[in-house]
Amino acid sequence: MEPNSLKWVGSSCGLHGPYIFYKAFKCTRDGKARILALGDFFFVRCKPEDPICIAELQLLWEERTSKQLLSSSKLYFLPEDTPQGRSVAHGEHEVIAVSEKVIVRLQDLVKWTVPDFSGWANGLKVEPLKPSVLRELGTNGRREALHRYRESTLTSGLNFKDVQRERAQLGQEEDGRKVLVLSYPQYCRYRSVLARLREQPSSLFIDHTVLALGGIAALGGSTRILYCRDTFENPTLLQNESICDEFGEFG
Repeated sequence: MEPNSLKWVGSSCGLHGPYIFYKAFKCTRDGKARILALGDFFFVRCKPEDPICIAELQLLWEERTSKQLLSSSKLYFLPEDTPQGRSVAHGEHEVIAVSEKVIVRLQDLVKWTVPDFSGWANGLKVEPLKPSVLRELGTNGRREALHRYRESTLTSGLNFKDVQRERAQLGQEEDGRKVLVLSYPQYCRYRSVLARLREQPSSLFIDHTVLALGGIAALGGSTRILYCRDTFENPTLLQNESICDEFGEFG
């Protein structure tokens, strides 16, 4: 990670004592700038020898006294990468969450990220919308409506317009979701919607009724969908020096 490359993106979204909360941050790694926002899922490796897992960014804040930039994330592992291993009870697209959220400084979280995840083949693959559908989204205001729907359902109603604007300036795929972890009921609803719309135009996936029923629209690039219905204790995280338990009040 390049020195001094960390920067908050968008306005703050909360204040509590010495803590200021934010929606997103910008970082640079290997010469490439990237924005990560609340609700994003991305690939990480907690230590060089550890397996790749998925992080869900859930909280971002700054401790004003010490100027520490901090994050809280939920980690998801493939069943075969847990102490119990994979069993016949695990689904093909299942991941298991670490029972405790992990709090790390932003600079350490960036070091954990895995820029090249081309080898990840797990999960149900969702093909992106056709270019004609994307063009239509851009001309009739439905793209903005789709973003507002996601904000209300995925990120507790926070306004991410300023974050989206900076992502567009970066040329970053505005969807930013190469991987997505659903709850088991969400996954079942999505599979049901897929079955119902199998022979229908892909434009139906941006219909608000379809989205409300569990549909998912992949705007930029293909997305891998997995689900989680269980947790486990990860003893290796206890020895990870990057984890900041002393800031666990908001984790």
